[in-house]
Amino acid sequence: MQKWQITFVDDHGVQTVEQFTCDQKPSLEDAAHMIRNKLVPIAAELDLNDLEGRKPEPTVKILKDQNSIQILDISPAA
Repeated sequence: MQKWQITFVDDHGVQTVEQFTCDQKPSLEDAAHMIRNKLVPIAAELDLNDLEGRKPEPTVKILKDQNSIQILDISPAA
């Protein structure tokens, strides 16, 4: 498994880097799930079924709209 670092702007406007372990490079939606699980664990338990299938990358949109978290980059960890 490889480590990936996800760079994002958190809800306070601070650029943050978190590392996650995955088999392959996570998609933007996968990265949003990992960040949401770590930073907003209660929201991670909510059912997004209403948005899934109708909106591309629903978790990315919810993180940005409701939590002001925006993913900037996904890259291999050094």
